[in-house]
Amino acid sequence: MPDGPRLPDGQTIALIGPPAAGKSRVGKRLAALLDLPFVDTDALVVAGNGPIPDIFATHGEAYFRQLERVAVAGALRQPGVVSLGGGAVLDPQTQADLADTRVILLTVRPEAIAKRISTGKRPLITDLESWKRLVAQRSDLYHSLADYTADTSSRSIDAIVEEIAAWVQTEGHE
Repeated sequence: MPDGPRLPDGQTIALIGPPAAGKSRVGKRLAALLDLPFVDTDALVVAGNGPIPDIFATHGEAYFRQLERVAVAGALRQPGVVSLGGGAVLDPQTQADLADTRVILLTVRPEAIAKRISTGKRPLITDLESWKRLVAQRSDLYHSLADYTADTSSRSIDAIVEEIAAWVQTEGHE
């Protein structure tokens, strides 16, 4: 077991933020550093239902959000590090569930996002302008739910993870 920061037994850290902010990448490394399980709620949805763009195309966003809600609820009931999809926080029940969770908001500046969103794996993001609109719509909500915010625009994943782990070790235990 690594010697390093720890969460009190039974606690969960949730990573929220806009699409392509780095929630999955940061989450995996943070979980490894803290010796905790990692859950990516988008990956849970994909594992049970196929690619997210296909779900959107076949069944629509509302159906996807229902699947996402179930995945998030299950993941937040377990101790560990949980990466939520960018829109998961739109659900009022998810917002309520996050009240008992350490919530880390990952942000990213527009100039750093272009390469990250070029994969075509995000059905609500087709270009930088659509990403900016989506972030503008959700920004206040993201910030209202967050206990801590880390910018992922230009620093290494390791630096971001170390920053979050330091927060967990200090303020995160209060």
